[in-house]
Amino acid sequence: MAVSSSGIVAGLTAAALATVGYLAHQAAQTLPVGVGRVHAGAAPSADASKAPPRTRKDPAALPVGSGEGARVVYSLRGDRVWLVGGDEVITRTFEVSPSAVDPAPGNYAVTSRSNAITGSDGVPVEHVVRFTTVGGVVIGFSAAVDGSTAAPATKVRTGGIRESRADGEAMWTFATIGRKVVVVP
Repeated sequence: MAVSSSGIVAGLTAAALATVGYLAHQAAQTLPVGVGRVHAGAAPSADASKAPPRTRKDPAALPVGSGEGARVVYSLRGDRVWLVGGDEVITRTFEVSPSAVDPAPGNYAVTSRSNAITGSDGVPVEHVVRFTTVGGVVIGFSAAVDGSTAAPATKVRTGGIRESRADGEAMWTFATIGRKVVVVP
């Protein structure tokens, strides 16, 4: 009996999906105990940080309600990131270009990283730090290899939050697998 090319493609697709599912399960099993993520749409943590409230006079001040402990804080309205150490000291803050698809405010954790890839918009990026998925779009921080920080074209559904190469290197060093990421409005 002859096998059609569509049968071969269907078989290969099923095998690929099974492999991806198995690898995702294995990755989830290797997260440290207690590390999890809140799914998109969840409410942000009510924990207040020890840092002063953010004001219009100081847009670089850490937002109130951004949690406690070592974490990455990402402000959707402010297009800004803070890297906060366990001692509540801000080790770095910088502006970013938002992605076309935003995550919901809430608590997440770094789920995967890639040193260098091509972004979903076709731009070579480095120091990719991913922390959630929204509607099939993977959301994470990255730096364009050419140093550009322009937001991606709005007609392309991308989840890459762009940062400078220097900021991307700092994020890469700080945001290891399991590191808390807090998204605030």
